[in-house]
Amino acid sequence: MVPERVVWRKSSWSGNSGGECVEVGRAAEWRGVRDSKNPAGPVLVFGAAGLSAFVAAVKLGVFEG
Repeated sequence: MVPERVVWRKSSWSGNSGGECVEVGRAAEWRGVRDSKNPAGPVLVFGAAGLSAFVAAVKLGVFEG
């Protein structure tokens, strides 16, 4: 469960047009990624190194279908 006190920061790539928006949250022990259009929805939770690896994989297009 994600604590409610986490401050979420919207990606700089996310505009106000309702496109593909993600937010990143940071806590002492973990980092989280969620859909800014669905803040009550699921959160991907990573350790700091895991988030760095995930971002690198996204930039490489690993998850593109």
